[in-house]
Amino acid sequence: MSQKLSRRSLIAAGVSAGLAPLAKSEFTTNIFIPKAINPVVISSANGNSVKNGGSETCVQTAFRLMTSGTDILESLIAGVNIVESDPADTSVGYGGIPNAHGVVQLDSCCMHGPKKWAGGVAALEGVRNPSKVAHLVATSTDHHLLVGKGAQDFARNMGFEIEADLNTERSRKVWLEWLRRTDPEHYLDPSKRHSPPPTAKSGMEATLAMAQEGWLDPEHVWGTINCNGINANGDIAGVTTTSGLAFKIPGRVGDSPILGAGLYVANEAGAAGSTGRGEANLFNLCSYLIVEELRRGAHPKDAGLAALKRVAVNTIEPRLLNERGRPNFGLNFYILDKQGRHAGVAFTPSRYAVCDANGPRTENSEPLYQ
Repeated sequence: MSQKLSRRSLIAAGVSAGLAPLAKSEFTTNIFIPKAINPVVISSANGNSVKNGGSETCVQTAFRLMTSGTDILESLIAGVNIVESDPADTSVGYGGIPNAHGVVQLDSCCMHGPKKWAGGVAALEGVRNPSKVAHLVATSTDHHLLVGKGAQDFARNMGFEIEADLNTERSRKVWLEWLRRTDPEHYLDPSKRHSPPPTAKSGMEATLAMAQEGWLDPEHVWGTINCNGINANGDIAGVTTTSGLAFKIPGRVGDSPILGAGLYVANEAGAAGSTGRGEANLFNLCSYLIVEELRRGAHPKDAGLAALKRVAVNTIEPRLLNERGRPNFGLNFYILDKQGRHAGVAFTPSRYAVCDANGPRTENSEPLYQ
C-alpha cells in the first residue's frame, strides 16, 4: 500500500519538479557574474616617451608592476618617478624649468582609491621625486598637504636627501635666456654686448616667444605628468607631479597638488587628472567635476568635455581669450572610469599615453575645438 502524501509534500514536490530543469539551464545562464576589469594605465603623453636611460616608459613600468601584484598607487608612482628623475624632461622633477628666481619648486599629489588615502606637497625644493613625498604624506601623516619648507623638513625627516639645486645645465641655460629677455639691462647677452639694448618683455611674453623658438617645449610651458590606473580587481589610483609653470612667481602653486583639481579619485567611479593652465583648473575644480560626471554614468570622453566647457564659460578676461573668444591656453584631462574605459580631452588636438594588455601607445585626445 502506497504512503499517503500530505498537502505540504505535494506542494514541495511540485516546486522541486518545476525548478529542476530551470536549475540545469535557464537559471544558471541568467546568474550575473561581474566581468573582470581589463587593467589599464593612462597618462599625459610624456608618460610614453621619457625613459631616463632605461627600457621602459612611465606607463609601461606602472602597468608591469600593477599586473604583477604591486599596490596600484605604488605602481603608478614608480612610473612617474621615471619622468621626475629624467633631466631631459623639463616639466617635472630634476631639471624642471625653475621659477623666476631660478629655483626649481615642485608640486605633487596622489590618491589611493580603495584605501581612501590622499597626500600632496607644494613648493617643495631639493627633492627630485615629490610624488614619493606626497605618498608618505598620505600614508604617514594625518594631513593631505604640506608646503614649502615644512614639506622639505618632512622629506628630510623621512630620509630623503635634500639637494642644493635641482637645475641641470639645460634648465639653467633656459632660465638665463629668459632673464636676458625680461631684464636685458642687468642680464646681458654676451654675443650682443655692443648692440643697442633690446626692449624688455613681460615674463609670459618672453616665455611664449621662447617656446615658439624652440627654447622650451610648447607642451611644457605648463608642464606636468598625470598618471591614473585600474587593476584587475577594479582598484583605482592616480598621481600628478610637476615643476609647475615655467618661470613662475616664487611660491606659486598650481592645480597639480590640489585634490579635486590636479587629481581626483573615487574608487567606485573613476579617476581624472590634468595638465595645462592650473589656474583655470583650480577655479573650476575640474577633476572633481569629471569624477562626479562619471559617477552619474557619463562616458570618460563626455565627462571631460563637460569640464572643458565649464572652463570655457568661466574664462571671460580678454587676456585669456583668442580672437575667436575661446581660451588661449592649453588644458588637458586624462580620465578613467570604473569599467576601465578611458579618454583624453583637450581644448585643441593633443595626445595621451595608454598601456594595457596590447602594450604602450599614444592616442589622440578628443578636442573641444578643432
